[in-house]
Order: sequence, then structure tokens, then C-alpha cells
Amino acid sequence: MLIRQGANRDELADRHLATSLAAVAGALNAAAFYAVGFFSANMTGNVSLLSDHVAIGDWLGAVLYFGIVLAFILGAASCTLILRVCQRRTFQGSHAFLVLLEAMLVLPLAWIDMMPATQTRVAILVGGLAFIMGLQNAIVTHISEARVRTTHVSGMATDLGMEIAVALDGLRRGRHDQDNGKNSRKILLHGSTMIAFLAGGILGVVVYRHIGALLFAVVSIILVAIATNGLRRLAR
Repeated sequence: MLIRQGANRDELADRHLATSLAAVAGALNAAAFYAVGFFSANMTGNVSLLSDHVAIGDWLGAVLYFGIVLAFILGAASCTLILRVCQRRTFQGSHAFLVLLEAMLVLPLAWIDMMPATQTRVAILVGGLAFIMGLQNAIVTHISEARVRTTHVSGMATDLGMEIAVALDGLRRGRHDQDNGKNSRKILLHGSTMIAFLAGGILGVVVYRHIGALLFAVVSIILVAIATNGLRRLAR
């Protein structure tokens, strides 16, 4: 699921990619909110909160939310720069290596989360997660040519709603053709991605309540497994 790109991918590869990484994103996002009260992947909400703090003159709060948004953008930008360099050098397996990089970036967050509860800890933890979520979103967007989303639930819900409308219109008109099958697969993709994000969030909070910061180590191991599976397929 991390080797083929764009038109060379099938629906099954996209669905496996979407559900696995959406579950990871959901776990990290929900656990971070449970731990420190901030979202690391919800840029719509963070930009809205940024505007709210600017409007009321709370500049310290505004700087914090601006930093979260900036970290997300830098994560996406860093991923894209790495991918462009790899493409120019015809480097195979760049997406899998980037997921491996994501795993290495998640691991130190376990140590950061064990630090004393200070504003510095919160800023580093949320900023680091925002960077990682931007990186992951860019990986998935690039490899699937924007067919798959793993952190952007608004986009998932929009895509799902549009495909449901297309399906209902097809049923109303009594159409049963190849387009209906394609539409059903898209509904399955977007629906399963949203469910994976939700399930990952629930599991992330449950696990965090039991083992605390070690959740980040567990997520790192899962990402390593996903990346190495892709690299193993490339080596065949």
C-alpha cells in the first residue's frame, strides 16, 4: 500500500492505507486532546481558535495556535520536499521511508509527555504532533493523488456525502452500470476511513489512560510495521 502511486494503485491498496493511517491519526489526535486539551490535526478548528484569540487580544494564545498551524504546514512542506528530491533521483520506496521517519518522530513524544506539566511540554507535544500529522497527510495525499485523506475528517465527510448523493441519484434513475460499482467502492473507502479515525481515537484514549506516554511508543511500533511491510514488498 506504500509502493504503488496514483493510477497504479487499486481500491484495496487505498483502503488499507486509509484505514491504517487514519486509525493512527485518530489515536494521536484524541490522546493529545485528552492529555493536554489541544488538537494536533484539526487545522480548521485551530485556525478558528487563532482568529478568536486575535479578536479578543489574547496574543499568547494566538501565538500558540499559530504555532500549531505553522507546524502542520511545515510537516507537509518537509514531506513534499523530500518526495521531490527522491523523485528526481528515482529513489524507490520513498513513501515507506517517510512513514518510517514518522515513526521515529513519534517515539520521542513519549519522553516529552513524561516531562513535568508545563506550557513548554504542551507546546512541544502539540507542535510535534501537528508537524507529524502534516507529514502524514502529505504522504497519503501524494501517493494516492488526493483520493485518500487520513487526518482531514471534514474532507472525508464531504466526499462521503457527495458519493451518497450520487448513489441515491443513481437509484432514483434506476441505473445499474459500472459507475454504480465505482461509486460503491468510493463510499466504502470514505466510510471505512471515517470509522477507522473514530475507532483509533477511542482506542487511543483508552490505551493512553492505561499506559500513558507509552502510547506514543506503541504507535511508533505500528508505523514501523506498516513501513517495513512496504519496504519488504519493494525488495521482492
